[in-house]
Amino acid sequence: MNIKVIAFDADDTLWVNEPFFREAEEKFASLLEDFMPQHAIMKELYRTEIENLGIYGYGIKGFMLSMIETAMRISDQKMPIRIIEKIITIGQEMLEKPVELLPGVEEVLKSLNGDYRIVMATKGDLVDQERKLKKSGLEKHFHHIEIMSEKRVTDYEKLIRHLDIHPSEFLMLGNSLKSDILPVLELGGYGIHIPFHITWAHEVVDHEVEHERFFKLEHIGEAAELIRKIG
Repeated sequence: MNIKVIAFDADDTLWVNEPFFREAEEKFASLLEDFMPQHAIMKELYRTEIENLGIYGYGIKGFMLSMIETAMRISDQKMPIRIIEKIITIGQEMLEKPVELLPGVEEVLKSLNGDYRIVMATKGDLVDQERKLKKSGLEKHFHHIEIMSEKRVTDYEKLIRHLDIHPSEFLMLGNSLKSDILPVLELGGYGIHIPFHITWAHEVVDHEVEHERFFKLEHIGEAAELIRKIG
């Protein structure tokens, strides 16, 4: 085993992300509870988000548009403009959130740098992810930044070709089995799953993963030692 490149997911692997969406969803549902019970509003919003992924992709801006579309639909196009303004404010507040690094992140990046090429491989809105990376202060640790519209096998193939390595020389760390781990294993790379306490329903995998190149950690601070054992 000769791992050359270590790739890190960003949202909920390097810094906090999903809790901000949950907070926004709750605010959104409370705004519209005169039209529908809050749990039903949440389901409608999720349905809209999934339907819009192919149009807007991932990120806060697409989420804002999905909130507005959902509000108009469940109100039968009668949503007051003041509510729409409040929905936009919810999205703007999300965009202005501080970047909260998860414990141990910077120490792991410092430890691995020099021995491996370190990459950030994340999906989402380009402008928003670049903003968060700049605010995080982590940019100096990365050899390459890849902001992807999706994380499918073909997307990782493109990244690995760009890095000029074999899939067996690539290791990915992330909180999502669906996006960060399974496609990389399929290609012949290594995956380290570091679960976050909140997972978006779209990223949930309902089966156990058993694979010789798959590893799971409770905390990112344990990653450097494991990676050196692997390769």
